[in-house]
Amino acid sequence: MRIALAQLNYHIGNFEGNVAKMAERIAEAKAEGADCILFGELAVCGYPPRDFLEFADFIRRCEAAVEELASLAQGITVVVGAPSVNPVVEGKDLFNSAYVLSDGRVQDKVHKALLPTYDIFDEYRYFEPYRDFHVVKIAGRKVAITICEDLWNVGNENPLYPACPMDELIGQGPELILNLSASPFQYRQARERIDVLKHNCARYGLPIFYCNHTGAQTELIFDGGSVVLNAAGTVYDEMPYFEEGLRIYDLSEVAASAEGPARLSADRDQPKDKFDLIHRGLVRGVQDYFGKLGFKQALLGLSGGVDSALTLVLAAEALGPENVLAVMMPSQFSSDHSVSDSEQLCANLGCPVIQLPVAPVYGSFMEQLEPHFQGKPFDVTEENLQARIRGVYLMALSNKHGAILLNTSNKSEAAVGYGTLYGDMCGGLAVIGDLYKTEVYALCNHINRIRPVIPEHILTKAPSAELRPNQKDSDSLPPYEELDTILFEYIEQRKGPREIIAEGHDEALVRRTLKLVNRSEYKRHQTPPILRVSPKAFGMGRRLPIVGKYLG
Repeated sequence: MRIALAQLNYHIGNFEGNVAKMAERIAEAKAEGADCILFGELAVCGYPPRDFLEFADFIRRCEAAVEELASLAQGITVVVGAPSVNPVVEGKDLFNSAYVLSDGRVQDKVHKALLPTYDIFDEYRYFEPYRDFHVVKIAGRKVAITICEDLWNVGNENPLYPACPMDELIGQGPELILNLSASPFQYRQARERIDVLKHNCARYGLPIFYCNHTGAQTELIFDGGSVVLNAAGTVYDEMPYFEEGLRIYDLSEVAASAEGPARLSADRDQPKDKFDLIHRGLVRGVQDYFGKLGFKQALLGLSGGVDSALTLVLAAEALGPENVLAVMMPSQFSSDHSVSDSEQLCANLGCPVIQLPVAPVYGSFMEQLEPHFQGKPFDVTEENLQARIRGVYLMALSNKHGAILLNTSNKSEAAVGYGTLYGDMCGGLAVIGDLYKTEVYALCNHINRIRPVIPEHILTKAPSAELRPNQKDSDSLPPYEELDTILFEYIEQRKGPREIIAEGHDEALVRRTLKLVNRSEYKRHQTPPILRVSPKAFGMGRRLPIVGKYLG
């Protein structure tokens, strides 16, 4: 039995485009003698379709796409993910399904049993969990078909679900496991995914053929990394990250690699360097956000600081430097090197750059506002006014030229509210909003090792918003090394103040930091979508009330 894994970049709701991609891969797999081709979870409509699933027309188009794919399933079995209608009145109206297509028609359907409803996932909102399990015959083999989360309830001390679908299926004598997945990227995911699959191999003694999505859907990025493990739990092959591709595997060769002379002595997986994965993931996230929305050009405010520098580098790599406009907007408080560093960066990258000084407009605003400020001293009001003038400049250019404004805020700033609404928090996409400040520096250094484009002075000077004389971030915030550790423990690890203080952090600093995080929720609700690269990103995967007393 020859099994093809088709790792593709789908587009939510683009049925014609998705089917065309799959049709091309079906023809290729047939030409290479595959008996079966496996696509990803909800591949027909893209993942996650969210409330599109509530539209009857959307479901009808899914069904029509499945029928079109079925017509191509001649001489090959196609296993593809799509929603299907639950014929039972009680319960949710849909199943998250794997369709088995051959001889020009739908031969069987398998439905997802374990529906994740945590972090970014909300599948129980739409789908009914399945409870009646059966193996499927493909090319004379008994196959256990599972869908993503169905394999993720093993190997942990606190399982989310009371049962595992494979515990039911293993009694029916399957010879292998096929898994259709849509498993979003975060920098630990590739390793965690393989670990989970190894636990399944150890538990059931079967080879696994796991097919994942690649590409990005708004803030969610999919890394691919489709993988084949033999029955001994050794990685036989792992497909590339952030790339489309088709690979065909001979089941007998995979089986032989688990025993005897052909036994694999080590996993054949890919390197999993954190910042290499983040770098590639963010570039893919920008490319697909623009490409799938039909935009080609971006702009951003270039301050001379590390955050805007990194955002510019990533955008230039994703879209081409000629398509990213850098806008320098110095104020009366900007240092000379902020301008010169920015100019050097743009020259290194080949990006166009313009300069729009803030001072003339700031002077006009102050002239109009001064009588109403009633003689009160300079404070954050005047600082925010400068940031908002910059936001007006950038949005005007965005509107006029049809370019998407990229937000340059980092996760540390977003966490504690160190940003100005309708100013530096403007934008259509937050590129680095899931990177703590210390990670921003680490990624810059990683990129400079590949190609030294970011001027060294940007990486060594003290961070500053430059909105008042001699301002530094350290005037308002603790050193980022300490702040980021506290934020990570609270946001990613969900630790409370007592636990964090017990690790040796200053009590007053911990309590102040956590208070800032919770009191800044209203700002984060008004920010652009943030490309997710961590296990717990701000956005759809972290849902907290704006009005609340806890730690506030």
